[in-house]
Amino acid sequence: MAKKTPKRFPKEIYEAELLRLQGELVQLQEWVKATGTRVVVIFEGRDAAGKGGAIKRVTENLNPRVARVVALPAPTERQKTQWYFQRYVEHLPAAGEIVLMDRSWYNRAGVERVMGFCTPEEYKRFLRQCPAFEEMLVEDGILLRKYWFSVSPQEQEKRFRERLTNPLKQWKLSPMDLESISRWDDYSQAKDDMLVHTDTEVAPWTIVESEDKRRSRLNMIAHLLDTIPWQPVPQQVLTIPERPKGRGYVRPPRELAREVPDHASTLLA
Repeated sequence: MAKKTPKRFPKEIYEAELLRLQGELVQLQEWVKATGTRVVVIFEGRDAAGKGGAIKRVTENLNPRVARVVALPAPTERQKTQWYFQRYVEHLPAAGEIVLMDRSWYNRAGVERVMGFCTPEEYKRFLRQCPAFEEMLVEDGILLRKYWFSVSPQEQEKRFRERLTNPLKQWKLSPMDLESISRWDDYSQAKDDMLVHTDTEVAPWTIVESEDKRRSRLNMIAHLLDTIPWQPVPQQVLTIPERPKGRGYVRPPRELAREVPDHASTLLA
């Protein structure tokens, strides 16, 4: 029997709950700062599965000096000669920081394996080393969360077609993305093999059903908040001081400065 497609989550309920969760994310951020906690959140999954949208909703109201997104480009020729995990290590958080990885070292278990960008030996070495690497991160005190966003082939293709016709989203579509359509089964097998080797007690994977983006974002953010032992941190009470009397300062004539053209006024003509 075919899987029944759920109705899209109601927008009004989604927006209200998202706002509430984002408020808790701000409190989580303050707890991370106050306690010096280090958090790494990995976002992996199919192309167009909703990773970027989820990251955007997580970081929307956070301080970019505390919560930063890491989305690395293809490795340089020099980086290709390094230990595979080396270029990721430099992006790990210091005390009081949250790092959200828009794809991660798991590129090797997915696109690199499927597209032949790594050798079979390099792939096998990754599967051996990855659990040990993540265990070291957790042992050192990093809170590691790993999310796999799952989407059906029909929904993926629908989102690809939307990107193709939307000038604001065309940058999200690449030949590599489209290649994933013809290699669906290869990517499925790669994901299954990856989970077998890297879904550990120390660093487990959590699957996010992403057929409905609204539902998946709420579920993912709620899970993140539930699995980190944060608590509200008392905030310093701030007061806005009274503006002191001026010292006679006179601003130079506006005509001497270069101002941005008033484009907005042209829209009212």
